[in-house]
Amino acid sequence: MPTLEKTDHKYIEVAERIQTLINNNVLKVGDKLLSVRALSKEQGISLSTAFQAYYYLESKGLIEARPQSGYYVKFTPRRYPEMPVAGPPPEDAVEVSMDQVIRSVYDKFVTPDLVNFAVAVPSVELLPMAKLKKSVMRALNDSPTACLNYDDVQGNPLLQKQIARQAFNWGGTFKDSDIVVTAGCMEAITFSLRAVTKPGDAVAIESPTYYAFFQVMESLGLKVVEVPTNPSTGVDLDYLEDAIKKFNVKACLFVPNFNNPMGSCMPDENKKQLVQMLAKRNIPLIEDEIYGEMYHGRVRPRTCKYYDDEGLVLHCGSFSKSLAPGYRIGWVIPGRFKDQVVKLKRMHTISTNTLAQAALAHFLSVGRYELHLRHLRKALHTQTLRYSQAISEYFPDDTRMTRPQGGFVLWLELNKKIDAFKLHRRALRHKIGIAPGHLFSSRMGFKNCMRISCGDPWSDRIEGAIMKLGKIIREEISGS
Repeated sequence: MPTLEKTDHKYIEVAERIQTLINNNVLKVGDKLLSVRALSKEQGISLSTAFQAYYYLESKGLIEARPQSGYYVKFTPRRYPEMPVAGPPPEDAVEVSMDQVIRSVYDKFVTPDLVNFAVAVPSVELLPMAKLKKSVMRALNDSPTACLNYDDVQGNPLLQKQIARQAFNWGGTFKDSDIVVTAGCMEAITFSLRAVTKPGDAVAIESPTYYAFFQVMESLGLKVVEVPTNPSTGVDLDYLEDAIKKFNVKACLFVPNFNNPMGSCMPDENKKQLVQMLAKRNIPLIEDEIYGEMYHGRVRPRTCKYYDDEGLVLHCGSFSKSLAPGYRIGWVIPGRFKDQVVKLKRMHTISTNTLAQAALAHFLSVGRYELHLRHLRKALHTQTLRYSQAISEYFPDDTRMTRPQGGFVLWLELNKKIDAFKLHRRALRHKIGIAPGHLFSSRMGFKNCMRISCGDPWSDRIEGAIMKLGKIIREEISGS
């Protein structure tokens, strides 16, 4: 018994020393801790005691274990700002126009000296540039025409096969012919909307949601029904059920896994309920799954398409956020609407970029994608935690912030005195770009909110920009 008491005391003692380092910010969010074996050797304790110390810290929410990677420092719940609140429900379905605001924010987003938190893409530093170059050269060498020819309208057969294999990760079982390759996810979504709606129809979307959806809706003459969205669990299904009847909703466009901008993830049981609810009314669901592979936990969430028995879910995805933004390769699994989607692609695009398709098909076929995704997930998770920590430290205490379980964007609700569009303009003078909340609603609501992208690796430059933003916000609140 004395030995046990000594051991118990020892692991708590070691754990409390580590906790002190975390509390004093010596160990920061995202920092990797010593391995269990290294901790055992450094502290002169048994492997069992070292494991108990980490387990004790993990149970307190101070650290987390990541598969095949080790232990990392994480936030405790008490250090997070409060969560934002769901937006108010709309009173009617509306036509949209926000081109001027979007142009102001994104006109010159590729500027070398700009710290740009407005663009939700991972840094090129996180992408496998050298290996993709090899795949491009292999594609050119293997093609008898050097990829100068048009590809099949539905897509490169080898790439279709690899996308079908990727779908297995979330439980999908598809034939190559079920997949239509597109020029990015937005083309997939646009074709899907055109396949299931006509001008004047009402389409339900999340609120807030990705600003480009509104531009597409406007171009197609569609009306928007905004559905309140919980920052953790996504679409309010009870409100949606009422809205379908009230506004005669003809289709839904949702981002169930790691919505942009809130990062919400609809629980799998809610996805099943959503699919069944829409199937009873024969309403198509366009599912934007562009962030699905960038989960922070141990298990990839299911998709709505997984629960689709009627072919009413049009599942859209892309490699733009996970692998090669500039290649502009996406896809749609359109279910019963495949013929319409293929017809639309034949009319508007004819064929997707032959070289980019062939290069990505080769990259995926040699097993490089899964390894890359493992590294990317760890990096984006760590970056999101580091950005969260800095915002908690440098922004006013009344700031509310989401806690996404995937993706790499944060949604902030600021003091009511803040106009985020004015904040965007002032921040630009300091070479800082943000995405004001106005962009993410058809009514240009969420005026005291903004989205921050965590796609760039943590650095002193990033920390300095967040610190400066916090200072500007404090000045705006005080009126100085």
